Amino acid sequence: MEKYAVPVPSSKNSKNPNPITRWKRIVSELNGRISSKCRHEDSQLLLDSYAQVRTFQHHYKTGSDNCPTYIARITNVANHDSPDYFVREGITGIEFDSKGIYLASVTKSGCLTVHDFETLYCSTYGPSSSSLEDETNYLLHISTSHTLDAVRWNPENQDEVACSSRQNNKVLLYDIGYMSSEPVEVLERGRSKFSQLNDKICNGLSDIAFTSADKSRLLASGLDGAIYIWDRRSSNFPCVELNTISQSQLNSIQVDTENRVVFGASKQGIIYAWDLRGGRTSLAFQSLNEVHHPPLISLKVSSVLEKITSLKAQSNIISKEIHSVNIDPSCSYQLAFHLDDGWSGILNTNSLNVTHVHCPPPAWLDGMEIPRLSSSLRRPAWLLSCSIYAVGSTCGKGIHLLDFFPDRSSACHVDFMFQKHYRGQVRIQQRQHGRVILEPNQTDSWNWRVSKQQSLKYTLILSS
Repeated sequence: MEKYAVPVPSSKNSKNPNPITRWKRIVSELNGRISSKCRHEDSQLLLDSYAQVRTFQHHYKTGSDNCPTYIARITNVANHDSPDYFVREGITGIEFDSKGIYLASVTKSGCLTVHDFETLYCSTYGPSSSSLEDETNYLLHISTSHTLDAVRWNPENQDEVACSSRQNNKVLLYDIGYMSSEPVEVLERGRSKFSQLNDKICNGLSDIAFTSADKSRLLASGLDGAIYIWDRRSSNFPCVELNTISQSQLNSIQVDTENRVVFGASKQGIIYAWDLRGGRTSLAFQSLNEVHHPPLISLKVSSVLEKITSLKAQSNIISKEIHSVNIDPSCSYQLAFHLDDGWSGILNTNSLNVTHVHCPPPAWLDGMEIPRLSSSLRRPAWLLSCSIYAVGSTCGKGIHLLDFFPDRSSACHVDFMFQKHYRGQVRIQQRQHGRVILEPNQTDSWNWRVSKQQSLKYTLILSS
């Protein structure tokens, strides 16, 4: 066979005559995984894809009569020109269950409604929003005698919904499987062991939180500056009271992902953190004895913002009321806060520094009217990935979708990296926030929740 072989010419003078072709596919095509940085780079497409689909008015009937929320809205419109007239109307809180199937909402007039979200969404292609009072559009509709300000699903029992009011000291728990207008359980705050404030003045509960590790454990923040913890297996009264030194009212609470720390946001612009372990075992929360738990840390947001040199040079930073705090579901050490003047930011719970800030321009700068004062709190929400924070605009009728990615490439980072080096070249990064324009009849107080029904399908729900 050797006589049929063709001799190959010598390649001493040639340099790599057959170079290996460089693989040009992205890494995610090789290992099937999308890195967080890759998601962040493509998140601009997600921000640009959002648009308002439709509005759904709260127009239902209780028996043969219209519900109190709808009556309050009609009355408020009829007396809109009267400067001294005020009536309770509007949605104050909304919450999806863990699977994104059911949507619960509460109103200032005391209505609790639970919708099947798929049915509600499909009605987009049906009749107009003015004819959505059909009973098939909701699973449960209850009218109470007092304002409702917060609603939460029990993560360990998705048939159970908890509601609270800033006007009384009770937490109402409803079971949507019973279809009853009466709560299955009522938790009472009782008289505070440590607060020196008048119970009649600071008697309400502003927010609710469940722990994911125990379905019988529930927390609520009070207007007296304390957080109350109930163990429903033992009593309808709190077993532990977490208090603050200033006793300033708390507007929002958030339990961390490991159920170890609870954060509270106060009207005085202070973020508190309590260690739920209390330095002892969990048995400390099963005793009905008086237990005093001061905060682990307390940070005044305005003082932390003043450490940002570039921000301090451009703005007059003063203490503002904190409306809401939320932990980033895709980055557990990022705690988002939203202030009364519309500012939003990120507190890094590891370093206790503010890493991201969004400061919208004041209304007068763009020639807009100064928004009217509202008693409602704005409660923004996180998208479930990409570290995008949805915030309602305080002056314009729209939504800010803020890029709070935990890296200097985020447009809101205090050390935003304008230039990026890539293979020896310098590229200018052009990161922009998303913005969704809403119908002009929306108000300036927003509550948000995000539903995740598929791996990459997100729905933003706004209430006003």
